[in-house]
Amino acid sequence: MRLQFFKYQGTGNDFIIFDNREGKISLTEKQIARLCDRRFGVGADGLMMLQLKKGYDFDMFYSNSDGKPSSMCGNGGRCLVRFAHDMGIHKVEYLFSAVDGDHEADIEDDWINLKMNDVNKIENYHSNCILNTGSPHFVKPVGDVRAVDVFEEGRRIRYSDHFKAEGINVNFVEQTGDSIYVRTYERGVENETLSCGTGVTASALVFAHNENGFNHVSVETPGGKLAVEFDKTGDHNFTNIWLCGPAEFVFRGEIDTDL
Repeated sequence: MRLQFFKYQGTGNDFIIFDNREGKISLTEKQIARLCDRRFGVGADGLMMLQLKKGYDFDMFYSNSDGKPSSMCGNGGRCLVRFAHDMGIHKVEYLFSAVDGDHEADIEDDWINLKMNDVNKIENYHSNCILNTGSPHFVKPVGDVRAVDVFEEGRRIRYSDHFKAEGINVNFVEQTGDSIYVRTYERGVENETLSCGTGVTASALVFAHNENGFNHVSVETPGGKLAVEFDKTGDHNFTNIWLCGPAEFVFRGEIDTDL
């Protein structure tokens, strides 16, 4: 079957997107993994479908590059909002459904602002932190994030006895003044990605958990700059969380899904 696809990226986190509003596209895990393969397919960190759902502007289907359905992807959500707009869904404010529930979004100049779920628990774990921002995250403060072997160290934590059953995303975070630099090892991709939206969100909240007086954190990743805004209502409680950053169309094409 030959299908038209679209490629989008948000701070280097890249995705294959299909317009499935007619409900005619169904892909197996093997097909998705092949499409996301950077040597034998299009190449991407994940695959999404724009779908219809009653009461919403659209529904978000997301799968990691290993082909398996995944938890929420923040950069993916922002890219899908941009894609929906490019496909003619023009709104001042968007409401869409994802695997972790409802999300609001809006477009401000070149940035897509995505509202994330509230966070009510940050767990301390051997001087690090664990929390869920739509996906589970391990946040580890480091002195020089650029010197970290993210693949080896991230993989070691992700497959450690405590986490290997369900898997966890691992973020290495360096604080510089009132901003942070984040590098992430993503489960499902099983490698470092240039940016992880839920990981950036988790890292920013941990920063605010440890430091008082912040409701906006500027974040740099290997793929570019983002920002996280929120209301801190307690040491472990955050509401009105927004992930903000660019999302861009890269190219479109056609591919045979029977490869």
